[in-house]
Amino acid sequence: MAQAVLRVDSLPASAVEAANTFHTEYLPQAVDLLEGDADNLVIVMPAAFYDHADWRRALARDLARAHTPIRVNVIGSDDPDAVTAALAYCDKARGVTGHYLPLNSLGAGDPLASSG
Repeated sequence: MAQAVLRVDSLPASAVEAANTFHTEYLPQAVDLLEGDADNLVIVMPAAFYDHADWRRALARDLARAHTPIRVNVIGSDDPDAVTAALAYCDKARGVTGHYLPLNSLGAGDPLASSG
């Protein structure tokens, strides 16, 4: 079996409008992929502000529960390298499902670095 990837190119800035757009335009595509022969689905969305996290987490969690044993995860990122790495991780991480993974290339910085 293989990994299926659904790429969402753009969504509205408003979290409510973005959730509506996803559910109207992209959810049917996700369900079609889940009914295919993939063993995991990763939905890749553009990066978004914090107020999008709730609906994206609910999407990942609810799709994963509804389509078990197929794994479902959602990535939010505009960084192609981060997306590539996360896709590879999700493909190999057999126990990871139902998660929203917001990514960026900035990292958290060095927690041991002096601030002053």
